[in-house]
Amino acid sequence: MKVKDCMCNEVCCVQPDTKVSEVAKLMSEHHIGSIPICDNNNCLCGIVTDRDILLRTIACNKDANTTPVSEVMTINVCSCTQNEEIGKAQSKMSEQQIRRLPVCDDKNHVIGILTLGDLCQNETRISKSEFCETLGNICNCDPDAQNAE
Repeated sequence: MKVKDCMCNEVCCVQPDTKVSEVAKLMSEHHIGSIPICDNNNCLCGIVTDRDILLRTIACNKDANTTPVSEVMTINVCSCTQNEEIGKAQSKMSEQQIRRLPVCDDKNHVIGILTLGDLCQNETRISKSEFCETLGNICNCDPDAQNAE
């Protein structure tokens, strides 16, 4: 199965000069946990997550109304293409311990996003064990470990 068979095609992107407070509002309105950041040519240049906003803005006493998202975004973004095999994308998510993977075309324009939720919803095409392994790797936990209670 290819990434395009599983990814979300509707992606909300912002530019680096967008204020953190505006990004947080978009996340709230769209019920999403990350937003890709694109430059003036609509090329992927970063990504920001709800966790980034909390740890790099709020916890650092930055003003979300004046701080541009470029100051808190992750710049070394792992991404994939729509024609990649889903297994390769899952491997990237596992290795990088990320829950959301931007999907880009050959010009690095964001055309979608692949999330853990997308993988879970496609359980009929992705085995439960593959999904659990990916989740375990992302969370850095051993899925076979027994609860020590």
